[in-house]
Amino acid sequence: MWKKVSTIALSTFIAVGIIFFMLFSVWDDLLLAVEHAIWYYLILAALVCLAAWWLRGLRYRSILSSLQIPVGINFSTACIFVSQTANLIVPARLGDLVRIFILGHEHQAPVSKGISSLVVERVFDILTVALLGAVALLFVLDVPEWFYTLIIIPLVAGAVFFGILFFAGKLSSENRIIQYLFTLIEQIREVSLSLKSVVLLSTSSIVIWLMDVMVCMFVVLMFQDQIPLAVVVLAIVVGNLVKAVPVTPGGVGTYELAMAGTLTLAGVPFAEATMIAVIDHLIKNLITAIGGIVSIYYFGGWVLDSIKNALQKRFGGMKSDRV
Repeated sequence: MWKKVSTIALSTFIAVGIIFFMLFSVWDDLLLAVEHAIWYYLILAALVCLAAWWLRGLRYRSILSSLQIPVGINFSTACIFVSQTANLIVPARLGDLVRIFILGHEHQAPVSKGISSLVVERVFDILTVALLGAVALLFVLDVPEWFYTLIIIPLVAGAVFFGILFFAGKLSSENRIIQYLFTLIEQIREVSLSLKSVVLLSTSSIVIWLMDVMVCMFVVLMFQDQIPLAVVVLAIVVGNLVKAVPVTPGGVGTYELAMAGTLTLAGVPFAEATMIAVIDHLIKNLITAIGGIVSIYYFGGWVLDSIKNALQKRFGGMKSDRV
């Protein structure tokens, strides 16, 4: 019990500490920038961010449909909202488990399909982010070599992942655990390897992440800065790839630090880079939190118990033996 509490407290302390340090170091510049900010860009950023959530819900509905789990757009969007809101609270992306609970509770979906849906979504997200980063690198000069490594690793991993799916075929085993893994692979194949699914998931993923970049561009415009689009794309890419390592809840702190560092390396003053990174992530997290709260009411109070179960790393009440 205390070990789990201390883990959450430590990761939260790290996140708060990073944000505090970044803001404290540019506090005077931040106050000056806020005085001259063009606030309607903030509204535009929030609207684009919200629209991107509905597109995420549409993509997730398509993934679930391929797994024979028919849901509506409101359900799929709310499902993502709740899990991502939980990720803002608990470390190590344990909030993702909530989505598996919801699918099991509302549609009696087996755990294997819940996991498969998460894997497909995450793979397309990471690959899309890395691809956008690779394109941005063509237009941004003098970047550190580790940027290339950071972007190439997920691309290679993605290629290996799809190679395994393509060549795995219909596998079986008498060992229950190995057979469970084969079942996951087969379900992921069904969702992600058909021509229709590849086109739909790839296209929607690219649009989703371009909208994520657009949110940041509106923040840049809000502070009346002039930063090339390729630089903003690269900053978003590096921030999200670093954020994928679950050091803090929701990547708070690490995302801002990585994004601000990238902007600074591209010649943006640290004060401006910090303001852009912090406001960008704040908008996205606030939309996530508000959507999560609304979604909890949409599903019912039982979801809160699922979040507790996710924190405790156990599948209570789920039919995990079904595949």
